[in-house]
Amino acid sequence: MSLLERDAVKRVRHALVDGGLEDKVIALDEAARTAEAAAQAADCPLGAIAKSLVFTIGTRFVMALVAGDHTCIEENLPKALNIQGKVRRPQAAEVKGITGFTIGGVAPIGLNHRLPVVIDASLKRFETVYAAAGHPNCIFPCRATDLARLSGGIISHNIAQPMEGVEGYVPTFRRSKTLRK
Repeated sequence: MSLLERDAVKRVRHALVDGGLEDKVIALDEAARTAEAAAQAADCPLGAIAKSLVFTIGTRFVMALVAGDHTCIEENLPKALNIQGKVRRPQAAEVKGITGFTIGGVAPIGLNHRLPVVIDASLKRFETVYAAAGHPNCIFPCRATDLARLSGGIISHNIAQPMEGVEGYVPTFRRSKTLRK
């Protein structure tokens, strides 16, 4: 059976089409279990990889989509998602149970259960970002705004910071018409 025909990958493919995008899932020759491996396989900058990170806040499972060249600021997740509780990383079996995907291939769409999602604003630096597509050997390209729309996620400037040695991302803010002179 081809990777693209696996049930988990087919859920992602259907979610893309149902969301009005093309089914552009890419089956890679080698597993891309890390952002570095995915960036190399996709021939893109590390920051263009959207890492799908699952956490619990209190008793609720949540997902953070973080640029490959950033680390998640876990203590900022409750405020960003307006959920109270302690943040922890769930066990692999919990992630598989709630998302339907194994770690290394957790997609932000086509989940078994809908999760609150927060997205690292630094992903908007790139015209195209790549996310896991249900299997460690599968990814899909899209725009960060499409990722937000398809996942129901909110974009936040406060959930991630550049990894050591990576130049910081400085968001651009447009001035409102009321402040323009």
